[in-house]
Amino acid sequence: MAGQATEKRVSVYLYIPNIIGYIRVLMNFVAFALCFSHKKLFAILYFFSFICDGLDGWFARKFNQVSTFGAVLDMVTDRVSTTCLLVILSQIYSPGLSFLSLLALDIASHWFQMYSTFLSGKASHKDVKDSTNWLFKAYYGNRLFMAYCCVGSEVLYIILFLLAEKQPESVVDVFVNTMKEKPLLILPLLFSSLGWAIKQAINVIQMKTAADACVYYDMNRTK
Repeated sequence: MAGQATEKRVSVYLYIPNIIGYIRVLMNFVAFALCFSHKKLFAILYFFSFICDGLDGWFARKFNQVSTFGAVLDMVTDRVSTTCLLVILSQIYSPGLSFLSLLALDIASHWFQMYSTFLSGKASHKDVKDSTNWLFKAYYGNRLFMAYCCVGSEVLYIILFLLAEKQPESVVDVFVNTMKEKPLLILPLLFSSLGWAIKQAINVIQMKTAADACVYYDMNRTK
């Protein structure tokens, strides 16, 4: 029995989506190691790692290799990579506190959501069918909409990283100058900014909804 358990554990670690997760970790490690010396290579590696975030989910469903370990690996990789990028942006743009605030919101909302999911006994933090907020339900209920918001947010951060020249630089000034001097970037900036804005709204809603779930759990427990 012990041998079978070990075999099963090893097989989970070798699931295709989990192997993709390991590759994502490696790509992010290399990307951030080279971020200041090879900015374009960083952007390519970081973005490709982000695209793999969608691929691992597809492979997990395709080959019936969904696992709790894979879900945790996926979320941790997402949060850590976004965290590192936001910290870098907070150092090359002013006010840096704006990016650190976005980082705090991202971590807090996902932590609250994961913990409230655990308390409610749900299998996935994406199970929000009982939510009364239409935007929150649309985000987790429609993969394309969710992908647009996530991709838009990450693309905006990558563009800002590539555009930064002087340090520290004002985000507003960079936006204004880009609109004037680089018209080809206007559409990508607007497209990604809209996705980013929706994602931040979702983070706020998610944190409030999850916090309420924690409070309701305490109220029911003390009855």
